[in-house]
Amino acid sequence: MAESQKEKPDAQRVAILRSLPLEVKKQITGEEAEAFMFNRELPESLLEKLKDYLIEE
Repeated sequence: MAESQKEKPDAQRVAILRSLPLEVKKQITGEEAEAFMFNRELPESLLEKLKDYLIEE
């Protein structure tokens, strides 16, 4: 049954997306948002849009 359940997005990552300014959120595509929420490899296009909000480790 676990295999048939859909993967759930990371709640913290969803909260981060919601906290972004509206003008930034409008630029993010569904594919980019999905990659971010499900902790997948982020597209370069999304990294460019979020560059002012990311902290490099």
